[in-house]
Amino acid sequence: MKVLVTGATGFVGSHLCAALVDAGHDVRAMTRRPASYSGPGEAVGGDIADPAALSIALQGCDAAYYLIHSLDSADFAERDRRGAEAFGDAAAAAGVGQVIYLGGLGDENDQLSAHLASRREVEGILAARVPTTVLRAGIVIGDGGISWEILRQLVARLPVMVTPRWVQTRTQPVAVDDAVVFLAGVLGRTEALGQVYDVGGPEAMTYGEMLKVVGRMPGGILKLIAPVPLLTPRLSSHWLRLVTDVDLPTARALIDSMSNEVVVHDRRIEELTGHHAMSFQEAAERALRARANRLKPRAAA
Repeated sequence: MKVLVTGATGFVGSHLCAALVDAGHDVRAMTRRPASYSGPGEAVGGDIADPAALSIALQGCDAAYYLIHSLDSADFAERDRRGAEAFGDAAAAAGVGQVIYLGGLGDENDQLSAHLASRREVEGILAARVPTTVLRAGIVIGDGGISWEILRQLVARLPVMVTPRWVQTRTQPVAVDDAVVFLAGVLGRTEALGQVYDVGGPEAMTYGEMLKVVGRMPGGILKLIAPVPLLTPRLSSHWLRLVTDVDLPTARALIDSMSNEVVVHDRRIEELTGHHAMSFQEAAERALRARANRLKPRAAA
């Protein structure tokens, strides 16, 4: 199939492009700077703010992956709304038969954070314009992922951690390798059109439990977690910004979302693809090995 991958240079997108090329698909990797792209697939210029470029990028494609989010902007909800509208219109005009979107887990009856509510809004915008398959995930674990990097940096930099209430919130982490298998597994499946699938590993865990697991791994110095219930989300995001490398707008959006429980309620994606996700322990170990391998050339230099 001829497939467009937006966000091709991002964390999930780069892994997905490689998997799709390996599977024999004709992949177009959409990027703002195609001349500097060196990853898998054919680079094609495109920007969700440029309808003409989107039209060219989508021309002749059977399917497209929409992996664009604007968490690093204070007005991310508005940016994502406009981007989804432009992409959905362009995909419909190009006759794309399936758009696959990676959204976020979260209970429909819960008061979702602005970040998760925006993800749901994007789902609806795309589905109203073109046949769409939605995969909802929590934290995606892998070297280069923002949420994983926050976990890794926290346990590597703080022997004692004073934390807010969100450490008690449950999430269902999934390895990037598993997320990619699920994303690729719904491609071209007519039974997946119009469907929403939960994506996650085998266990639901609190953020505190994940921190403790990673803290026992090589490079971790974390020994004690001391919850402080009165630490507000605003103060918590500033604390996260000071301790880790994440930018403040992203930190605020992520912290707000950590008040929502994001767990898997059905396993239909595993039945559809025949694939079962690995444990958090294995996913974290893989992420650490990938980081060590990535840094080896720098150390040798």
